[in-house]
Amino acid sequence: MDKFKQIESYVAVATRGSLTAVAQVEGVAPAVIGRRIDALEARLGVKLLLRTTRRITLTDEGSAFLESCQRVLAELRDAEAGVSAGGVKASGHLRVTAPAGFGRRHIAPLVPDFLDRHPEVSLSLDLNDRVVDLVNEGYDCAVRVGDLADSSLVSARLADNRRVCVASPPYLQRNGTPATPADLGRHQCLAYASVSSQPRGWVFQDGAGAVTHVRVGGRMDCTDGAVLHQWCLEGRGIAWRSFWEVGANLADGSLVAILEDFAAPPNGIYAVFPQRKHLPLRLRLWLDYLKAHFAAAGPSQGGDSPLGGQRA
Repeated sequence: MDKFKQIESYVAVATRGSLTAVAQVEGVAPAVIGRRIDALEARLGVKLLLRTTRRITLTDEGSAFLESCQRVLAELRDAEAGVSAGGVKASGHLRVTAPAGFGRRHIAPLVPDFLDRHPEVSLSLDLNDRVVDLVNEGYDCAVRVGDLADSSLVSARLADNRRVCVASPPYLQRNGTPATPADLGRHQCLAYASVSSQPRGWVFQDGAGAVTHVRVGGRMDCTDGAVLHQWCLEGRGIAWRSFWEVGANLADGSLVAILEDFAAPPNGIYAVFPQRKHLPLRLRLWLDYLKAHFAAAGPSQGGDSPLGGQRA
């Protein structure tokens, strides 16, 4: 118990930056907290904190040890919460990021219900098309659409994501309907302006099953997918969009799918999180919630699913 108290005091001092503040919370003298830190450093044989009358800073060893201690304490709290009151309870804060358009439509609506189920959890949702660095920027989880780059992150496939070429009926009446991907060179194509978004062009599959990439161009491009979607609805050109975004338009006829015989195989929608041996309970519950939601989205090939792809 003494060892555990030393670790608790160390984490509190390291995060608050003050012996006095920690002592006030516990209702003891600052010297008591100081003796616990001294005993911990003596037991480990390393200096964890550099203390002066004005400030407390962590040594390199102290920073590494702090991270491990925080994880151990969090796991202990989760374990205690999991058996208290006869049920699973989670607490703490989650930081989640998702692409702006997809997150607005398919992730944001899930947050209130998840928090209603786990009232001691809070969640920050960052809707951003930038691929964030989960570890260095302190995120717990990202929802990502598309092929994943190799990394040290762990991923759980939530669903398939089908991409489809679409245009408005007025545009096709004025300009004709392309019969093959090569015909796109004669059309106004609404593409992402960001090189990083679609670096190899739009993806199709030829009659032999080989995947091909077609570079497209037009008089208008944009870094915002919602703008490209709106321009397409206005008859400004052809767009290559995810089914989750244009499925309702295909159903009501405001957009028409083209080049479906050349549609590439679907890619994935993933929950991505840092490599950890033991995930916090709140993150495990969030991942389970996402998996259950997308698994219940319904059959895909008939177009009933908002994602237009097979269930994961």
